[in-house]
Amino acid sequence: MSLRLLTSAAVLALSAGVASAEYSLTILHTNDFHARFEPVSKYDGPCSAEDDAAGECFGSSARLMTAINAAKARSNNWILVDGGDQFQGSLFYTYYKGKLAAEMMNQMGYTAMTVGNHEFDDGPEVLRGFIDALDFPILMSNADVSGEPLLSDVLMKSTVIEQGGEKLGFIGLTPQNTDELASPGKNVIFTDPSDAVQGEVDKLTEMGVNKIIVLSHSGYGVDQTVAENTTGVDVIVGGHTNTYLANNDDSADGPYPTVVNGVQIVQAYAYGKYLGELNVTFDDAGNVIEAKGDPIVIDASVTADEAVKARIAEAAKPLDEIRTRVVAETSEMIEGDRSVCRAMECAMGNLIADAMLARVADQGIQIAIQNSGGIRASIDAGEVTMGEVLTVLPFQNTLSTFQVTGATMVEALENGVSQVEEGAGRFPQVAGLTFAFDASKPAGERVSDVMVGGAPIEAETVYGVVSNDYVRNGGDGYRMFVDAMNAYDYGPDLADVTAEYLAAQGPFKPYVEGRITAK
Repeated sequence: MSLRLLTSAAVLALSAGVASAEYSLTILHTNDFHARFEPVSKYDGPCSAEDDAAGECFGSSARLMTAINAAKARSNNWILVDGGDQFQGSLFYTYYKGKLAAEMMNQMGYTAMTVGNHEFDDGPEVLRGFIDALDFPILMSNADVSGEPLLSDVLMKSTVIEQGGEKLGFIGLTPQNTDELASPGKNVIFTDPSDAVQGEVDKLTEMGVNKIIVLSHSGYGVDQTVAENTTGVDVIVGGHTNTYLANNDDSADGPYPTVVNGVQIVQAYAYGKYLGELNVTFDDAGNVIEAKGDPIVIDASVTADEAVKARIAEAAKPLDEIRTRVVAETSEMIEGDRSVCRAMECAMGNLIADAMLARVADQGIQIAIQNSGGIRASIDAGEVTMGEVLTVLPFQNTLSTFQVTGATMVEALENGVSQVEEGAGRFPQVAGLTFAFDASKPAGERVSDVMVGGAPIEAETVYGVVSNDYVRNGGDGYRMFVDAMNAYDYGPDLADVTAEYLAAQGPFKPYVEGRITAK
């Protein structure tokens, strides 16, 4: 063989070596599924069989299974991960808790997930049962669970999984204020996300892992902050803010992926409406040299997997009698979308607040306040079923009555509008009260023109208030209500109260009427 041929062969061998050093990975991802095992409408609520047949529905476990299998088939090296909040959002969760979610996720072949705040809605006990049923790891780095015996031996901060001949590091994140958003108990202590991630990155790096993926249920803004404040993270798969990232859609909240400090950040809205698909190429040192993709819409063009469809139909049988019962009628769609209700007065907020106030008005209660994070969907025009009401109000909250001074009530309203820029769930919907706010002012100095029953609120006067037990006990930052006077947290279920109020109205006509004014 000539020297020239030897040289050519050596070059080819070297080129082949360089090519094999690159590592390509398809990251399939979901987030904020919220027990939407059946198809959902464009408003994220229940979708009727008729509308589904007409091609107007999205999502469902059956369609998601088909989309996942097709995406796996397109890749020779894939992982499937979830950004948290599988729990809560439909009667399926109310009835099965985490059991059906675990069954479906195992069947779909998930690689790992992070803990969402709603995974704590029924305390550590239900989360532990969910973890025990999973065939894959669930992670949470920014919390100390050593004092919680139900979680201390099963909930890891990070893990390493070998995939396609390489080691991948996974780190979990949950909201730092999960103690305000859910019911983790007093034994779980939540910590700063950036510090927690960097700590786990350092451990993984010492182990020789140079491809690190954070599964974050902390929101799009926090994900960008974590990316900016840490080194060594390659990809963040997000959740919590139901952020829709895409490249060819003017309605998207940002590009897919969003790149901050070299970190590829993705999120795929919510409710199983999209399957995220990010194709990443790493060099031999673990650096991302290419990342591209887009979310796949799970619409009527995606055929439902028949076996999964049959399983969900079987699981739905115990729920049918409850949810198909028609309880009311509405002349128009009742707006409950989070993008509206977490920023301004909305029709669903008015309905719920008025229903609460009407139920207890004879008890000397003057004000109703409902956190918009507890409002989970809109309701279509026409007949209203109990299932639709329960989709809007899935948390099994009870009415709470209590007394606070006018000054405390203003403090509560300040808390409610303190994070309006972030679309936080603490935004208040009210009845018996009107107020204005100016989001350009510092948090804590935004509220003005508070009126109760048409008269200016008085700081020293004691007012009767109704809310839900979650808010009364300090949820969504409403800590000023924890020590309220004459508190009673065990009233009727909020969903039942709302359904009964709707029924009493005859055909309901949604309304907004200037209760909340943005300056």
